[in-house]
Amino acid sequence: MGIQPILSIFLYVAATLLLAANLFNKLDKIKGKEIIIFFLGLSALIIHAYILHESIFLHIGFDLGFFNAVSIIGWLVALIVLLISIYQPIKQLLLILYPIAAIALLSEQFFSSQRLFDQYLSMGLRIHIILSICAYSLLMIGTFQALLLAIQDKFLKTKQVSKIIDILPPLQIMEQLLINIIVIGFFLLSLSLATGIVFIYDIFEQHLTHKTVLSILAWIIYAILLWGRWSFGWRGKRIINWVLGGFLTLLLAYVGSKFALEFIFHRI
Repeated sequence: MGIQPILSIFLYVAATLLLAANLFNKLDKIKGKEIIIFFLGLSALIIHAYILHESIFLHIGFDLGFFNAVSIIGWLVALIVLLISIYQPIKQLLLILYPIAAIALLSEQFFSSQRLFDQYLSMGLRIHIILSICAYSLLMIGTFQALLLAIQDKFLKTKQVSKIIDILPPLQIMEQLLINIIVIGFFLLSLSLATGIVFIYDIFEQHLTHKTVLSILAWIIYAILLWGRWSFGWRGKRIINWVLGGFLTLLLAYVGSKFALEFIFHRI
């Protein structure tokens, strides 16, 4: 493992520890602590991006093997949350997402799984791949947001005193933020499915049947969730359960199918 991965992982860990200390008011005497923490995380993500570029863009094509794909998602999820945290109360998620990005990067360095795409891959398929990764990443963020919401709701209903409650925004803001994330993720998932139908020529030959069916099922679950929210005012636990159900289906569609193809059936 080279110096860049070690440095990126170190910065992820440092950003996580300082963020935790700051959220629990342990850094009150340090000036500019927010900026320091932000740039530690941003630096880790920039180095991680460079490593991904070197791992994926090869002279013989694009390597989107399992561990590279997981590393991309870990990186993108952390990046999106970091940027959103500038103007939305969502930085608590980085306590989970920085370590996930670090573990994904570490896995990419130690485990090999190559799935090459031709360097002359059509623009339509490139758009489809980008939309799929972005949709999955946003809906993954929504899932972590839903889990935080579930923890917060449990503490409030049982009237348990916890520092977690103090560092989280009010329940209503958390819930609305969750819905906003799901709406954007659902929109990108819709575009991903549409471009897949247009640009993927044979889902059976390309072993994409399970992924396609599960992705459509996940789309239906998220559609029902948003319909229930807007038509019947669904809130709280009901929303959380539908979010988790949708993401578990999507997890099987993207990660599960990719893992099965590359490690069980050994199809490239």
